[in-house]
Amino acid sequence: MDVKEYIASGILELYVAGLLSEKENLEVQERALESAEIQSEIEAIEGSILALSKTVSPGLPLGFNIVKQKIDVDKEIKVVDLKKRDVNWSWYLGWAASLLLAIGFYWMYTQNQELKSKIQVAEEENAQLEQQIADSDASLEKSEELLNTIRDKDIAVISLGGQAVSPTSYAKAYWNKSEQQVFIDAQGLPEPPDGFVYQVWSLKLSPLTPTSLGLLEDFASDENKIFTLTNTNESEAFGITLEPAGGSESPNLEQLYTLGAVSAS
Repeated sequence: MDVKEYIASGILELYVAGLLSEKENLEVQERALESAEIQSEIEAIEGSILALSKTVSPGLPLGFNIVKQKIDVDKEIKVVDLKKRDVNWSWYLGWAASLLLAIGFYWMYTQNQELKSKIQVAEEENAQLEQQIADSDASLEKSEELLNTIRDKDIAVISLGGQAVSPTSYAKAYWNKSEQQVFIDAQGLPEPPDGFVYQVWSLKLSPLTPTSLGLLEDFASDENKIFTLTNTNESEAFGITLEPAGGSESPNLEQLYTLGAVSAS
């Protein structure tokens, strides 16, 4: 933090009051050596506390010189009756006031640190909320763009029905020939088991020639289950098979989940 923030933090008052750890004391001393403004602030705090103490803590009633004179005069050793010593309450009050001042500084410091902590937490939560809103806006924009794309009049829609390995499965392919893209709606496919992935194939039927269009990656985490793939082929049909993670060079027809032919229109 800069010099002004450091002074405003309350740590200098705790340093003067002697309430810091050894490590914190060393840190304050190093900062004071580096900054004349911090050193001046420490001296000002010390001066304020000393001035407060003096106003309520007068000096002892007998100075050193008076005691010396007393010794010089009284040459004989006498047995003197001890009198009950009066308690100098003002001296104690001065130190009590200094202690209360230090406690007050410490309380202000802890309150300031707690407030800073709460502000930081609030800022982090606000940043997270803003990110969530931005992500939601981006997702909504992407969904709207996708809907507009698949509703285009030049899009060919191919229904892919379930096959022997999974008769209840189904999917749809939205093929945009001009943009060489195919959108696979895989909502009707079950979640693949661990270590396996769905692979989409473009098929020429005579003779049967499969060409991989790609994998349906992150199937479980994709909420809308719509995947965009590139298709530069003159496809006559589309199929989806279940393959080991990473995909296969040729389709495993025993794991053919869905298949659909492109209409001749």
